[in-house]
Amino acid sequence: MATRRTGKSKKSGGHLAALDMSQRLKKPVYEKKLKELQTTLQRIQQKYLFTGDAAAIVFEGWDAAGKGGTIRRMAAVLDPRGYKVWPISAPRRYHLERHYLTRFWERLPPNGAISVFDRSWYGRVLVERVEELTPESRWRRAYSEINDFEKLLTEDGTRLVKLFLHITPDVQLARFEERLRNPMKRWKLSYEDFRNREHWADYEAAIEEMVEKTSTKGAPWHLIPANDKKFARIAALQVITEALATGIDLEPPPLDTRVEREARKILSAPTLISSTAGRSD
Repeated sequence: MATRRTGKSKKSGGHLAALDMSQRLKKPVYEKKLKELQTTLQRIQQKYLFTGDAAAIVFEGWDAAGKGGTIRRMAAVLDPRGYKVWPISAPRRYHLERHYLTRFWERLPPNGAISVFDRSWYGRVLVERVEELTPESRWRRAYSEINDFEKLLTEDGTRLVKLFLHITPDVQLARFEERLRNPMKRWKLSYEDFRNREHWADYEAAIEEMVEKTSTKGAPWHLIPANDKKFARIAALQVITEALATGIDLEPPPLDTRVEREARKILSAPTLISSTAGRSD
């Protein structure tokens, strides 16, 4: 199994228990690293437009673990024409009447694009398992179905990154309280968020089995300690940029000779072209 963790292990007794939840990042370090990683993301996206590479990024994690915040730091610098976020919630009737992977096939990235799944096909072995929304025979079968699905994606050339953001129950409760007190964040809370806390142990068991059975060489899980939001964002973005940039030359592509020729005619300023090389704005 190819599970990967960020940070040093502190305890044993399971994938989640082995994470060092005390890791923190100070604001100056966070802001410096964030800027560097966002610049790398821009270079990756620009390169994908030329190479035709595509990537699917899966975010799973506890409620209030910071999935949305990390996704927003990506969206802030990427061109929406080649970057799409799919927030996944309960399927509508159309998809309930079809194989559960149907709606995900329809949302995979085209050539040159990056798709982000805010929750994903892993709902079959997490919420649907814990809440008994699907028979046990179906969610148990889903492990092999998901592995086959992801193997098809990666062998076809789609880069797949899977992240699970882990927080402890006390941190989750504190974030729920913060959302309750902040009128601009209350929309994030639901009745299910609080009710699900009663099933924490059941979800932990489901997560452990999910990681055990679906973390493969071609599509490993990356477990992120997320008690500190700044640390989690940087850790997640580092995993993403490394996976998306592997084997890719991130240097800006050379200027098309036809564009350069016409630009010289109109601008009459050859130094302008070279001085702006590499800009992303």
